[in-house]
Amino acid sequence: MGLPLQPGEFRNTFLVFRMDTLTHALSGALAARAIAPAMPRPDELKPRDRMIYGAIAAAFPDSDILLRLFGSLVYIDLHRGVTHSIILLPLWALLLAWLLSRFSRHRYSWRAIYGTAALGIGIHIAGDVITAYGTMIFAPFSDYRIAFPFTFIIDPYFTGIIVLGLAAALLKHGKRYPAVISMLVLASYVGFQAFLHSGAVEIGKAHAEAHAAGGEPATVYAIPQPLSPFYWKIIISRGEDYEVASINLWDTADEAGKQSRLSPGIMGMWNRIAAGYEPASAVRWQHYSRFGAAQAQSALAREAWGQEIFFRFREFAQFPFLNYIETRGSEVCVRFADLRFTVPSLSPSLGFGVCHDAGTGIWRLEQG
Repeated sequence: MGLPLQPGEFRNTFLVFRMDTLTHALSGALAARAIAPAMPRPDELKPRDRMIYGAIAAAFPDSDILLRLFGSLVYIDLHRGVTHSIILLPLWALLLAWLLSRFSRHRYSWRAIYGTAALGIGIHIAGDVITAYGTMIFAPFSDYRIAFPFTFIIDPYFTGIIVLGLAAALLKHGKRYPAVISMLVLASYVGFQAFLHSGAVEIGKAHAEAHAAGGEPATVYAIPQPLSPFYWKIIISRGEDYEVASINLWDTADEAGKQSRLSPGIMGMWNRIAAGYEPASAVRWQHYSRFGAAQAQSALAREAWGQEIFFRFREFAQFPFLNYIETRGSEVCVRFADLRFTVPSLSPSLGFGVCHDAGTGIWRLEQG
């Protein structure tokens, strides 16, 4: 059932739930610079101020991190909700514009700031929509999560394009074309990732068709992975069962790379992750089940899964699977994870479970 994990190893070892806020802020600054007029009127934002306000606005939606005060499961379930809504975007932009105008050194009116604030929030929402987590862009009227999973949440190439564009814009003082070019390059990069995504999906469909065995119809998904735009996770979902492959579309895996799993330190961890992505010609498919393979496990896992206190994880998880069952004295804990947030050689992130006390018969939530 995938990587063998010991109970003590289950922890959130990888930040996989949101594009980093710094990248969002930088993208807001870049977009704001790209639309800045060459000669702003006295009542318009100066290019430098426009970039600052764009960065602040682009970081704003992640203020929902305050939900962590109510527990990590509440946070992951409601994250990318109302603060990421295109329905509420005009109101958030108005609030930000008003607040920023109150503290503006140049006493800009809120009207002068409003467009930049709206652009910053919008660029943040767009950046989150292209990741696998999903974004409730129609909140509060719908909690449906829109996701076009083209970009991993921390993508050094994505961030690098933005940084280079900002650096060029600062060097070419008074010129906005470096920022415009950088935005076009960024859009082209995401388009390239979308092309790779479609290629990964086709590989999954070919495997699903070649191994069709009747029963549940198969649905194929491709999830972007860390370190390289060529690394993808393919998930074939058949009801409560999944087939999963970690694939390298660049097709450069070799035995030397696999030996790097033994390297120490942070570089060794990166090498071990990279070595887990195999070429399409040699990829290995792993089997996972929502409730485990053993009959004894399955009955307990199903009971745990259906507990009312576990409803937030049921709503959040797209590809849930039983990670392990652990006994602690009179208490047994059943832990689940989501295949969207597993990475080769690392323990699953965003795992949660429920524990049952044989003495009291009460189930309690255990957060990751």
